[in-house]
Amino acid sequence: MKTDPFRIEVFKNLFAGVAEEMGAVLGRAAYSVNIKERRDYSCAVFDARGRMVAQAAHIPVHLGSMPLSVAAAIADVPFAPGDVVVVNDPYRGGTHLPDVTFVKPVFLGRRLAFFTACRAHYSDIGGMAPGSMPLSTDLHQEGFILPPVRLTAEVRRLLLANVRTPREVDGDVAAQEACCETGARRLAELVARYGRSEVDRYADALQA
Repeated sequence: MKTDPFRIEVFKNLFAGVAEEMGAVLGRAAYSVNIKERRDYSCAVFDARGRMVAQAAHIPVHLGSMPLSVAAAIADVPFAPGDVVVVNDPYRGGTHLPDVTFVKPVFLGRRLAFFTACRAHYSDIGGMAPGSMPLSTDLHQEGFILPPVRLTAEVRRLLLANVRTPREVDGDVAAQEACCETGARRLAELVARYGRSEVDRYADALQA
């Protein structure tokens, strides 16, 4: 279908604005210095196939590998409305273990439309040394490994039992949840304003 080059630019900025707002929410809501002050986090928007549609001007190493984490989440977890999948495994698209990625599906009605995702560096993820960046020779020495799993209450308790700063990490988990939810709401508003076919058309046009 034909696309208007001017509208491509409009939608590019609309999608990027969603990712930027996600980052603003994450930075303001986080508990840790790593995220709130050092701004060691990144946010992006993906289409229903897991292709990155837009990213905020955050950290290149996060954004370059985040599509692999989203792909791993899609491959491993059958998504349903309300889900959030968490992953930090470097062999499933992660970087080092303190970088924890959240992936949230965006359903419009019963149809999967988008994913929102964010990655943030936690102050501690367990392992042999505080800060979880030791001179390790084995991945397990670095900390707690999360394959792509739903963030349930049980998984959250398990994560917090394996870190040295559970209150801080719990606050950062909540901030990442709020970040992904904000992105999901803004995408739903975008579709409500422009229509699903128009939004999909220009998401595809940006890929092209």
